Amino acid sequence: QVQLVESGGGLVQAGGSLRLSCAASGRTFSSYTMAWFRQAPGKEREFVAVSSKSGGLANYADSVKGRFTISRGNAKNTVYLQMNTLKPEDTAVYLCAADGGPYSGASQSRSQLYDYWGQGTQVTVSS
Repeated sequence: QVQLVESGGGLVQAGGSLRLSCAASGRTFSSYTMAWFRQAPGKEREFVAVSSKSGGLANYADSVKGRFTISRGNAKNTVYLQMNTLKPEDTAVYLCAADGGPYSGASQSRSQLYDYWGQGTQVTVSS
């Protein structure tokens, strides 16, 4: 089992930046594919970014490519989401997710593939 706790959300003006963190505890963190999803009120949960088990591969939703960067900390117990050039449409609760399965790539974009979830952190981008 792994427990995930997100932090770093807040209120920012359009064009600004935030860095989200997801701290993990429990079983070996480095064995998990890690991803970020987001969900706005009344909308479906949306894939944002994924990092492979090693941290060497990453993929992003088209809506955030070139603006967001996912990365792993040196200690391998934290995953980050650097969010630049934020837009009002980025406003959502951002959730960290983990998959402990054997897949070692970075192509998992469906929420159903992830076993563990954090509670979420609110990101609000004002115009």
